[in-house]
Amino acid sequence: MLNKEDVINVLKNIYDPEISVNIWDLGLIYDISIDEKDVVITMTFTSPTCPMMEELLAQVRDSVAGIAGNIGVRVELVWDPPWDLSRMSEEARLDLDLTEQGW
Repeated sequence: MLNKEDVINVLKNIYDPEISVNIWDLGLIYDISIDEKDVVITMTFTSPTCPMMEELLAQVRDSVAGIAGNIGVRVELVWDPPWDLSRMSEEARLDLDLTEQGW
């Protein structure tokens, strides 16, 4: 059966083309739930005006569907809580040369 780590590993291969950091380490993924019928990914973007939003949503859905077997994949877009730099992984902050003092 598909597990959360499998989904996370797929999401780590999807990069924000403007920042060149994967969407998992950017903190865009808020939740992943898996049951016998569905994988539901709850995510956000850094801005509601992200020009790559539709493309990235499709990439998330298609990439996870590629490992999901016979269960469905839904991607739910949310804006609350709003994304901020604190959601990024330490690795992503280091890659982008962001420190707590620089936020």
